[in-house]
Amino acid sequence: MPLKYVKGDATQPEGEGPKVIVHCCNNLGRWGAGFTAHLSKRWPSLKAAYVAWYKRQSGSGEVTAPMGLGEVQFVKVEDDLWVANLIGQHGVGMGSDGRPPIRYEGIKKGLAHVCRFAGIHGTSIHMPKMGAGLAGGHWGNVEQLVKNELCNRGLEVTVYEL
Repeated sequence: MPLKYVKGDATQPEGEGPKVIVHCCNNLGRWGAGFTAHLSKRWPSLKAAYVAWYKRQSGSGEVTAPMGLGEVQFVKVEDDLWVANLIGQHGVGMGSDGRPPIRYEGIKKGLAHVCRFAGIHGTSIHMPKMGAGLAGGHWGNVEQLVKNELCNRGLEVTVYEL
């Protein structure tokens, strides 16, 4: 399937049938900047779900340990609509070595989880240009991963540009 680009808001995915909105999250349990701010405006409970997941994943019940790159939390926000919180960045902001927080290996691993989920639930996939904003990644790199892991496996993917 070809990758489809549309002008619009990824929090309001187009089309019929079940859908999943995929976006890139950090592994520190922090939520509220970039695309997550838009998600929270539409579904205020998403932040609480993400933070609770983070606390369970860290094992201590406290927001201290990083989650594993490539993990994905699927949160049902409406009938036939889920949000996939994909852990694709290590920390937030530039590292002391000047490296941005995006981790392409995490994106790739997470997209494999999204592929399985989409196959089970029969969803189309919707996303902003994830990883190319605050995560500091290059969309061309993420786009190739999306094509390889989703489009080339027959899944319908729509990328939204405001």
